Amino acid sequence: MLRIDRDNTGGLRLTFVLRPDTPRGRVSVVGDFNDWRPGQHELRPRSNGTRSVAVIVPEGTDVRFRYLGEDGHWCNETEHPDVRQIGEDSVIRVAAPRRPREA
Repeated sequence: MLRIDRDNTGGLRLTFVLRPDTPRGRVSVVGDFNDWRPGQHELRPRSNGTRSVAVIVPEGTDVRFRYLGEDGHWCNETEHPDVRQIGEDSVIRVAAPRRPREA
């Protein structure tokens, strides 16, 4: 699961969220925002049972990423409707969330 929110600095906060057991063990998100360095953005347990980590990215950029679990287990984002798969990577164009129109 992936959430996009506006950050108070003017960028966008991209929050990567996984269920507690998929994949098992420690997991980090790696991508072009951290030069594909494992461990730099490790997902941490949350009180609701999920694991997550957030990064700030400029609006309008394409973000390429994957999840890397223990023992070299790679997996991709499969739940967000705007994420597309290019080769082995997940890619999303980061845009500000749309606000509902007022009637």
